[in-house]
Amino acid sequence: MRKFTIDLAERTVATYAAAFLGLLLANGFDLTSITALKAAAVAALPAALTVVKGAVATFVGDPKSAALLARSPE
Repeated sequence: MRKFTIDLAERTVATYAAAFLGLLLANGFDLTSITALKAAAVAALPAALTVVKGAVATFVGDPKSAALLARSPE
């Protein structure tokens, strides 16, 4: 369970960071007009969906990983 938790936490943080930085960059190029606080809140949505996807992945793929793909034979 510890390996799964670390895997899911890494994926969630990476998703949040990518979404947040993407929103800030888009705002910098005048593609959107949102504040940094709103960007932080909006970036939490894909991060939350990553947690849900990781939970679903325990029933589909390797239960020790947040990946949906089946574990490769060793």
